[in-house]
Formats: sequence, structure tokens, C-alpha cells
Amino acid sequence: MILTVTLNAALDITYRVRELRPHGTHRVSEVTERPGGKGLNVARVLAVLGHEVTVTGFTGGATGRVVQEQLAGTPGVLDALVPVSGATRRTTAVVDELTGDTTQLNEPGPTVTSAEWSAFQEAYRSLLGGVSAVALCGSLPPGVPVGAYAGLVRTARAAGVPVLLDTSGEPLRRGVAARPDIVKPNADELAELTGSHDPLRATQDARRRGARTVVASLGARGLLAATPEGTWHATPPARVHGNPTGAGDSAVAGLLSGLVERLPWPDRLARAVALSAATVLAPAAGEFDRAAYEELLGRVAVTGDATAA
Repeated sequence: MILTVTLNAALDITYRVRELRPHGTHRVSEVTERPGGKGLNVARVLAVLGHEVTVTGFTGGATGRVVQEQLAGTPGVLDALVPVSGATRRTTAVVDELTGDTTQLNEPGPTVTSAEWSAFQEAYRSLLGGVSAVALCGSLPPGVPVGAYAGLVRTARAAGVPVLLDTSGEPLRRGVAARPDIVKPNADELAELTGSHDPLRATQDARRRGARTVVASLGARGLLAATPEGTWHATPPARVHGNPTGAGDSAVAGLLSGLVERLPWPDRLARAVALSAATVLAPAAGEFDRAAYEELLGRVAVTGDATAA
């Protein structure tokens, strides 16, 4: 069982329009709704890959009920979300079909009280028993301490559970200092953390700050991983066009599944890159084009060596 944590869960709404024009009126050609937030996206991809997943975080209000109703119909995903008095947020992605670009609008999320945060921490500790890995994903809703992920990393480590952290800004900086097993920033998040815009130097710096392994998302250039076993760069065979929302979450699912299956790092990275690219070709976050994934998997180029990073 894998546990994913989404403190700022959402209902993801995707609109498709022929062409997005500022100040214009648009006719929407297609609308999709899915449970969202990074950890829920990760969970759905893991479930399709054949892993059992428990999801936790916060849920509340009418939007939260919709999220839970949709989760109930997802095979392989167990709902352990913790109720709060505020309403779960919505995120809206507008896909411009002419250019393939996506515009994202993210609400802030419900304000979490200190009592609700304490209830979550107690639930989290109990859920760690019997899981093989945990992913801490996404932004923090209002009211949750900025050092929340650092505390959750320490709790997982104390329980002997490998932990992956995927967040940004100050929560990432504090979380890295708690020594997670894997962090997965994108290039901008990594530069903000380390002050370096050189990906290789920045990944090594992030490891010195506490992360055991750093896997940096480089967009169309794939993934760069600095690990105790070596350094590798995995690149997709070609640039893909579509909706990039959730591509990074699918990469996290690839890394987590590879971790619990004990795959070598080059195989983990190839899976993560292929899943990420196949997600761009899917209609919504938390999904991937299975045929594209299987075709891309054997064509991801992984270079590097197994010398100590």
C-alpha cells in the first residue's frame, strides 16, 4: 500500500475552447471534472499501474463531497481524507485547442483550524502503519503551518517509511532540511531553493541541504536525478503537445512505483518520463494515454553512471 497526502485537495475542472482570447467570450467544447490536487493525481496513476493507494488530506463542503463521490468510483484507491469545516477548493484549467497551451486558475483552499490540523496529524500517524511509501504533495491550505511538511517527513522517517516530497517555496526549503528520501522539484522550484540555475549543481546542492535523492523536472528535457547511487538524465524521445497539467504528478507516480518495486534508478526514471509524456496526451490530470506510455517507455534515453553522486 502506498499513501499519498494532499493537504490542499481540489476538484479539477478542465475547459476546452477552440481559441483562448483575453477579454473575449468563449464557447466551451468539452468539460471534465476530476478529484484533484497533486497527491490525488498521483494516486489515480498509481492505481492504474496496479498499486493499492490510500489518499489522505483535507476535504470539506459541497465540493469536497463531489471529490469523495468521484474517488469512491476509482478502483484501487482508498479514501482516508479528513473532514474540515471549510470548502474544498476548485482548480480550473482552460485548454486552448489552437495552440495547445493551458491556462490554470487555482483557488487558495479552505482555512484549516489548529484542531483540524491536529486531527490530521493523528490520522496520518495511524495511516503510516503498513504502508510501503508515502508521498507529500502540493501546496498548503491557509492555516496549516509552513513547516508542516518537515514535520510529516520526520514522522514518516520515524516510522521507517520512505517519503517523497513534492512542493515548493518555503515548505520545500523546510521539508528538505527534514531529510526526505526523495524530493521532486521543477527547475524553477529548484533554482528558488538553491539559488543556482544550473540543474546539476542545484540538485547536488539540494542533496547537501538534506534530501537523500533529488529528481528535478526539466520540462521537455526530461528528468535529472542525483542519488546516492549515481546521477542520471532521462529524456523523452520527442516533444509532445497537449495539456501538461498533472504531468509532474505522473512522474511522481513513476518514481514511487519504481521505489516500492525496487527498480534500478534508470528504470524508475524511464517510467517517470514516459508517464509524464503520456499524461500530456491525456484529457485531464491524473490520467495518461496507456498506449502512448507503453510505446514511449522503451524509447526514453537514460544517460549517466552509477558512481556516487
